[in-house]
Amino acid sequence: MNTTTKDDFDPIPSTRHRVQVSVGSLPQAEEETGALAVPVAADAEPPAELGITSAALATAGFTGQRGQTLVQPRAEGPVRVAVGIGPGREIDAALVRDLAAEFARAVPWHRRLAIEVPSSGLGISVADFAQAVTEGVLLARWRYFLGRDADRPTLESLLIVATDEDAEQARTGVERGRIVAEACSLGRDLANCPAATLSAVRMAEIAVEAGTASGLEVEVYDKDQLIAMGCGGLLGVNRGSAQPPRMVRLRYQPEKPAGRIALIGKGIMYDSGGISLKPSDESHAQMKNDMTGAAVVLASMTALRALDCTTAVTGYLMCTDNMPSGSAMMLGDVLRMRNGTTVEVLNTDAEGRLVMADGLALAAEEPIDAIVDIATLTGACLRTFGVEIAGVVGNDPAIVEQLRRAGEAVDEPLWELPLHRSYRRQLDSPIADLTNMGGVNAGSITAALFLEEFVDGKPWAHVDIAGTAQLPEPRAWRNKGATGFGTRLLIEFALRFARPPGVSS
Repeated sequence: MNTTTKDDFDPIPSTRHRVQVSVGSLPQAEEETGALAVPVAADAEPPAELGITSAALATAGFTGQRGQTLVQPRAEGPVRVAVGIGPGREIDAALVRDLAAEFARAVPWHRRLAIEVPSSGLGISVADFAQAVTEGVLLARWRYFLGRDADRPTLESLLIVATDEDAEQARTGVERGRIVAEACSLGRDLANCPAATLSAVRMAEIAVEAGTASGLEVEVYDKDQLIAMGCGGLLGVNRGSAQPPRMVRLRYQPEKPAGRIALIGKGIMYDSGGISLKPSDESHAQMKNDMTGAAVVLASMTALRALDCTTAVTGYLMCTDNMPSGSAMMLGDVLRMRNGTTVEVLNTDAEGRLVMADGLALAAEEPIDAIVDIATLTGACLRTFGVEIAGVVGNDPAIVEQLRRAGEAVDEPLWELPLHRSYRRQLDSPIADLTNMGGVNAGSITAALFLEEFVDGKPWAHVDIAGTAQLPEPRAWRNKGATGFGTRLLIEFALRFARPPGVSS
């Protein structure tokens, strides 16, 4: 079934413009770029190429503290932008990424940028510095725009200025940063795309295109196949939609895998709430991003081969929209999931856990070391952590800790919630194995307890990105709107994955 029309937009516009990122010299930056960032530490004199002393900078209110920027127009050559990095010994990748993004935002009309690598006192490796700079600039300049000048690039090139001794390390960091930033941009594109353009069918088509190009094996399952597979959760949520559902299974297989993980992404392409209709407020406009989990699973997996990941990864994208109609799932209905569990539906707006249940059950049927699901699942998580921290909960402390450390490394922070099993009784049903809703409190925990029913005791963790998937305003490298939060987290998790104790291949 072809659901596209002549009025559809390109779902992934960021792929039309690939920014040239390279490593070069200061004379090259002087000749080829419009703006040059010069890092300035709070405890040292500024580099000579800035052409100004710390005392003179201080008269303009610039002392080299973190986050400060000072633009210096010049008669010839690129404008200089002093970027405060604080005490040089305290630099980390998160700070560098943020400052690179602030530089990119400080000179919004310049499309050819350069950033200098400090010659000493970094506190991190040159490669990590270059990677963070690349990510910060590319992600800060990313945009999703469907207006008349949508084809106009916001950035043409980025030059990392490094010494001959540091150039090779810088190139390594630049390449890794480019791969990660492009993956994150794909996740953002998909999550920001209007739902009328990005149906479940179109999402599956993009997964085939992007996955195949990235060296993944891609399998797409249509409605008839899902019926044969007994995926009652995905099919139940889809009942009210005019668009058919799709499940996509992605496989990344290195030659000698050091471990095997499964990633399951919630792909509710548009969430009206179904019969339990959402209120007519701004929340409806945001519900096009209720497929962020599926978007970031796909996006993260497109980077694995290019980054030489040694972990085998299987991804499941559980895609449908959740709409009200005469055929829609009703309160009181009972659905039978892939693993045979029956679920009484008490709220059709608690649909994400229903589609995820089938994906979790399928993942648990395979030889696997760990299962991770990621979803914009509960408003309770948003109210608990706000828009900058995601929740994580699981049945295996080692997996939860690996995810937490991955989030810390890439500045996508997670905070653990308890899997408090005495709350499981809130999911009891008089007519089915369980309900899809707990009580009015601890909604994030009861949702996780529901999901645990489908992992067959395998090591598992759930990441709730209901808050972090959307930002009301830009902050450093994070954009306004759908953020793609989770792409970089899952990449880092897969790259550093270690089998939890007691799990054998």
